[in-house]
Amino acid sequence: MTVDLSQAQYRKAQASNGADTGCVEVAGNLSEVTAIRDSVRPGAGVHVVTKAVFSAFLSDMKAGAYDM
Repeated sequence: MTVDLSQAQYRKAQASNGADTGCVEVAGNLSEVTAIRDSVRPGAGVHVVTKAVFSAFLSDMKAGAYDM
């Protein structure tokens, strides 16, 4: 599956302090997928997952499923 990321609009997490200390950027504006990248190295690559998978991940995060 090829995904066109040319229209991706990335945003940093709300918890980011703006100091470029390695935050995650998420593009949720794409129709079928969510794209995730490293804010310090945006050209290093992008993880692309379906919206359903990203939604499940966020739900698990909010429920404390991961030791962060």
